[in-house]
Order: sequence, then structure tokens, then C-alpha cells
Amino acid sequence: MMLSRAAARHVAGVRAISMATSSPITHRALPTVWSRGMAKNNKPQSASRFDTQKQQPSPAPSQKAAPSTASQPPPPAPKQPAEAAPAEPTAESLKINEKKAPAPQEEEEEPIDLSKLPDLTQGIPSTLEYETTGATDKSKVSDVQPEEQSEASTSGGGGKRPKGELPASAYVSSSERKRQKMVFWMLGFVGLAGAGATVYLGRDWDDEELAKNPTIPNGWGLGLWWKRAMARMTSTVTYYQEPAFEKLLPDPDPSFERPYTLCISLEDMLVHSEWTRDHGWRVAKRPGVDYFLHYLSQYYELVLFTTVPFGTAEGLVRKLDPYRFIMWPLFREATKYKDGEIVKDLSYLNRDLSKVIIIDTDPKHVRLQPENAIILPKWKGDPKDKALVDLVPFLEFIHTMQYDDTRKVLKSFEGKDIPVEFARREALARAEHQRRLGAKANKPQGGGLGWLSSHLGLKPSNLSLTVAPEGEENPSEAFAKGKMLQDIARERGMRNYLMLEEEIRKNGEKWLKEEQEMQEKAQKEAMKSMKTSFFGWFVKDEETPAATPAGTEPKKA
Repeated sequence: MMLSRAAARHVAGVRAISMATSSPITHRALPTVWSRGMAKNNKPQSASRFDTQKQQPSPAPSQKAAPSTASQPPPPAPKQPAEAAPAEPTAESLKINEKKAPAPQEEEEEPIDLSKLPDLTQGIPSTLEYETTGATDKSKVSDVQPEEQSEASTSGGGGKRPKGELPASAYVSSSERKRQKMVFWMLGFVGLAGAGATVYLGRDWDDEELAKNPTIPNGWGLGLWWKRAMARMTSTVTYYQEPAFEKLLPDPDPSFERPYTLCISLEDMLVHSEWTRDHGWRVAKRPGVDYFLHYLSQYYELVLFTTVPFGTAEGLVRKLDPYRFIMWPLFREATKYKDGEIVKDLSYLNRDLSKVIIIDTDPKHVRLQPENAIILPKWKGDPKDKALVDLVPFLEFIHTMQYDDTRKVLKSFEGKDIPVEFARREALARAEHQRRLGAKANKPQGGGLGWLSSHLGLKPSNLSLTVAPEGEENPSEAFAKGKMLQDIARERGMRNYLMLEEEIRKNGEKWLKEEQEMQEKAQKEAMKSMKTSFFGWFVKDEETPAATPAGTEPKKA
């Protein structure tokens, strides 16, 4: 009995020592081994040491050997003092226990082939197609291998996908698909509308259209159909490129005694507009504009031809010419748009181009009829400018000589400053005229009119001063006194101009007042007719009773 009790105490002591020495080793070694395993394998182990229900901690080697020693008598243990504490484990014992502790087995994994993963550079692919092919495990859609994808698509009835990636349709969102469908339907509608418009434009001509297009007859041929459609489309486009009317001016009046038409530009010729920060937009009138318009109105049919729109220029023209010396104002709507530029086409004026002169500051505006044009430099607001007034004697001389074709006259001054060149020629002609008068003092130079014109480099057909009006000096007598044809014309023109200015001073305000009253009356009538036409849709006309025979009364209800 005593021996059994001693053996039991010895076994308990050995067990306590082993537990004390093994527990710190296992608690320190196992986390280290587990962390290493997690570093190499991100997946958790199938049997973790934290799973206490499924796996028990492995016993220490000393615990396993305890039952075998219990059946045999233990060796005598050395006596130790009761107060001695259990010995602390040394480094050598720790190393021995670490070697003896079973290390967890590490699972070796194969490297991941990145080429087999789905391409996510274009966004997360849709799983709708995969789900409809019969896949059961939706949680593993992203891990499906290309072989499994091809098998699933084949089993589902779809076509084979490209190896290694999803089809392009998988990356298209539902909103993008709706947008594509909408674009498809819109393109289809536009195509059908274009085809219908072509069929409609290719219909047969009516009588008026057939007269305008005699080279394209009616018929059911495909070529004729296409030609008619193209002709109508061209006419539609040219409607916005051509002037607003085929005839910009009314037919000439035979009683009108001005055979020549003078077209004048507005911007940078008669006026100059500029914007400054201090004053904003300001418009300046060129020096001599009033004299130029009033004086030449007795010789020419004055037409304002500008590229400024009607809404901008109409009020300015009314202030510039309140007495209406400009007979016909033409604005941007009367110009032609050709090759990306605005052009003033004189062929639409309804006038004989041999009697038309246009004065402009831009050669591009008159490039269709440059032989009818006089190009002046742009006026930039110089208050001492006289270029417009210096041009009056030349224009007066053309009317005086009654030339059949003004283009020939302008051709003789091509490339030269017309006022300067005309003054030079006139000085030479005056010197020659004085020399002839000195040689033949006793013979009046009645035939000197033709000579004078030919000396100026011009050939007149008719002379407007061969017959003097009442109260004026005879041209032959004027020549005998040393006067030239230009002198006689200027005296007559200046006399008419002064009379006109006198009338303006006397009756100018009255004329303006009458014109304003006429405009107000016209505006009232226009508003009245507009109201009548508008309310006529809502108010029925009062029914007038039918006329009854005399001596009878209308029937009473």
C-alpha cells in the first residue's frame, strides 16, 4: 500500500512537470506555425486549432507515456524540499519540445493562371447569359473556368464563346442597349423619310414648273424621276442663296428723265460705325453726303445697295436721307450668296447694265460685274475726307455726254484714281480749248463739243446741252466766251441744286410732317386689318336680312 501511494505521487509529479513545460511551448509555437501557413495560403485550413468541437489538442508526449508507467513500479524519486518551486524551462528544453511538437501540415497549392480569369478592364461582365445557360452555383460565377463556360454555353444552346473571355455583349449595359435601339429606330425613320421625300420630289412637273425646266420632261423613268427630284432640291437651296425677288426694281418709267442708275453702298462709304468703351456704338456721316445725294439726284436714279440687313439699316437710311432722294433702298435680302461670299448681282436690278454704275468699297461685292464698278477706299471717319465730293464732276460729265455704254467709260479709267485722272484730262482739254479759241477768235467752235469729248478720251453719242432751256445762254455763245461743256453743265446743275435746297428750307418740315402722318395712317390701317382678320375666326359675320318687296312686311315668327 505504501509503495502504490508513492508511485502515484511520483507519476502525478512527473505529469505536472510535463504539463508545465509543454504548455508554454505549444502556446508560443502554434501561432507562429499558423501565421506562416496563412502567409503561404490565404485559405483557412480545414481543421483549425480554434475549432474545439471537432478537434482536441494533441497531448504532450509525457501524457501519452503515463499509462504505461502506471503498471510498473516507478523508480525511486529523489527527495526534494517541499518549499522548492518547479524549475523553469530552459532554452534547451524549449528547443527539444519544439522539435517534438507536431507541426501542422502545409498544403501545397498550384499557381493561379491569370490568363484564364475574365477580363474586367471593360467593367464587370453581366451574369445574365451564364445564368440562363443552366448554371446552378451562382456564387461561383466569377470562378468559372473557360472550359466550364464553353460547356455551359454549349449545353444551353448558345454559340461557343471566345476562349479566355466573355462575349462583347456581356459588357453592354441595359441603358446602352436601349440607346442603341433608339438610334437604330431613328436612323430607320430618317431613311424612310428621305426615301419618301425623294419619291415626292420626283413627281411630274405642273405647268409652271415645266416652263422653268424644259430640259427635264415628265415621265415614269427612274432617271427622269431622279432629275426632277434634284432640280427641285436645287431650287429649294437656291431660294436662300438668291435675292428675294427676281426683279429688285420695278420696270423703268419712260417719263422718268434719268436714263442712268447709280448704286451706292452704305457701310464705310456713306457712313462709318464704330464701337468704343466710353461711348458704345456710334455712327458718323461722311462729309459731303448730303451734297452728293442732292446734286446727283437730278442726273441719276439713286439706288442704295448694301449688305446690311433691313432691320439694321432701314432706320439709319431714313435718318440719313429723310427727304427720300434715294429712290430704291436694297438691303442684305437683295444680295446673292455665292461661294461663301455676299455678292451684289446687278443682273437682278431690272435695268440695262450699260447704263448702270455701282460705287462700292469691297471688290468682292461686285466681282460678278466688275466693269460696272467704281471702287473707293473705305472711309474710317476722317472729317476732312473729300473723295465722295471729288467724284461728282466725273459722274456729272457722264450724264452730260449721254454715253451709250458707261462700261467703256469706266474701262478708260481702269487702274487709276478717277477724280485725279479726270481732273488731269480736263486741264489738258481746257488748255487746248483756249489755244483753239485764240487761233480762231472769229469762228465760234460749235463743233468743239465732239472734239472736247474725244480729247478727254471719250466718245459721246448724244449731247444733252446742244439745246439750251429758256433763260440760259446758248452753248455756242458760251464756247465763244471760253467756257467748256463741263462749265455749262455745272452752271445748270448748280442752279437746279440751289433751287432744290431753297425748297427744302421752306417746305422741308412740312414734307416730313406729312410723311409721318401718312406712315401713322398706314400703320393704323394695317393694325385694323390685322385685328379684323384675327377676330374673324372667332366672330361670325352678322347675317343681313334678305330684301323684301316694297309694301310688304317681313314674316314674324
